[in-house]
Amino acid sequence: MSRLTRRSPHEYELLPRASDEADDDVLALRRTSSQPSWLNRLACRIPGVDKLSDRAIYTHYVTPRRRKRSVIRLIYWSIFSVPYILLVLVLVAGIFFPSYTTRPAHYTELRQRALKTTTPGRGNPYNEKVFIAAALSEEKGHLTSGAWGRAVLHLVDLLGPENVYLSLYEDNTDAETKLSLTEFRRKTNCNASIVYEDLDLSTLPRITLPTGETRLKRIAFLAEVRNRALDPIDSNGVKFDKILYLNDVIFDPIEATQLLFATNIDSTGRANYAAACAVDFIMPFKFYDRFATRDLDGLVTGLPFFPWFSSAGTGTSRKEVIAGKDAVQVRSCWGGMTAFEAKWFQDPAAIGRKRKPANVSTDAARISPNPQVAPLRFRYETDTFWESSECCLINADLQYRRTGKGMPAESGIYLNPFVRVAYDETTLKWLSFIRRPERLYSPIHDILNYFVGFPERQYRGPEEPGTTVTDAVWTYDDPARGFAANATQADLKGHYAEVTRTAEPGSFCGGPNLLVINEKPEHGEGAWSKIFPPRPPNRR
Repeated sequence: MSRLTRRSPHEYELLPRASDEADDDVLALRRTSSQPSWLNRLACRIPGVDKLSDRAIYTHYVTPRRRKRSVIRLIYWSIFSVPYILLVLVLVAGIFFPSYTTRPAHYTELRQRALKTTTPGRGNPYNEKVFIAAALSEEKGHLTSGAWGRAVLHLVDLLGPENVYLSLYEDNTDAETKLSLTEFRRKTNCNASIVYEDLDLSTLPRITLPTGETRLKRIAFLAEVRNRALDPIDSNGVKFDKILYLNDVIFDPIEATQLLFATNIDSTGRANYAAACAVDFIMPFKFYDRFATRDLDGLVTGLPFFPWFSSAGTGTSRKEVIAGKDAVQVRSCWGGMTAFEAKWFQDPAAIGRKRKPANVSTDAARISPNPQVAPLRFRYETDTFWESSECCLINADLQYRRTGKGMPAESGIYLNPFVRVAYDETTLKWLSFIRRPERLYSPIHDILNYFVGFPERQYRGPEEPGTTVTDAVWTYDDPARGFAANATQADLKGHYAEVTRTAEPGSFCGGPNLLVINEKPEHGEGAWSKIFPPRPPNRR
């Protein structure tokens, strides 16, 4: 095109002179344009879909400044919404999937039976004979005159006074406690032995430290007082079916009957166990008695909140807790309230004959002429620097007595999570609420166990009782300097010595420690203290 005929950029195109010309142009344009597909027509009918191809929508996110604001908003709302999400999870789990709240039918029947009438013995469907024992330590009678005493008296009524023998033992009681015990005895309407005395600690067995000093093991003392509470079991000639051993815990008396008569029932509807334990709590979330509790693999528990046991080993105990079983298989437990099959604790020759109770010391029980058939009693470890809970050892001895094996496949020892006790009334009231959403805790529990290294190392593996074991034990060259509070690394020098011992039941119960009673001011503050065993330099 020549320069003369080229249109100037500032010229305007002439509009159609008539409307019919414009219509013709539009029709021509429509005929030349492509027809929209059915997919496009459908998209136009759905609100918002047509905007997906709008570049302005994405510009909001692509622009660096706006993208930064969006990330900040996302973080803010994520953090802000976490408590609400957790609250919803807790509510959903607690309402629709509550843990250990819906009890088996026979538990409900027993509770209804206990509440239906006021007839003594209504909570004891088969009129079983029950020996209740407790070794207490209280100040100003706060247990026997408080919630503990009321619960015990109610329990006696549920079991039937004619079916119960109650044995309480307290040592070194104050004046107010003596008055409280006297009043408690007056209210008790069953056969009972309530003993308080000033126990002479010098009469109890001692261990000798490498320094030559003699000390009283704390576990030896605890085993002794527990045995004194058990002593009257053979004094009145009655054959007992169950023993219920109580600590200083606050409990629901009806749940105590469920522990006794509803745990692990067999085809006849009778409870079937060697021992059955409650679960004790020091706080609404916190399980207490890790010292005496071992899972079915013999391992210490994990962190002290639900489901309590770790997944180490076979993880059987943990799996059964999560599954909601009422009889969780364990190797040992105590839980502040434990029911035992009584026959293992009674002398068959004493049944049908009455005698005066005689407090047999723990040492005398250890050296019974025939420990294979002698009644079970609490004991302590005689190795100086090895400690086990007396409540764990009694379960170990019970399994060995029943099966002849140190760790039988079926222990006969069960933990019952439906039955929960606490060390104060406030905690007990919270337990029924706190348990409902506890299934949510199990993944967190497993993760935290891994990071904190639970369960702790098992120093002695499964040992078959009666076998000879040789240990390598570190011995200080100068024990006086090695055990001194200000000992240096040089003072810890020594050597390994081989020590031979005979394995006893309960190798899974203990660890290298020494717990001693503080009998003198120079022993330290508090009622007891811990002495660490000799260790090589740079290992303290």
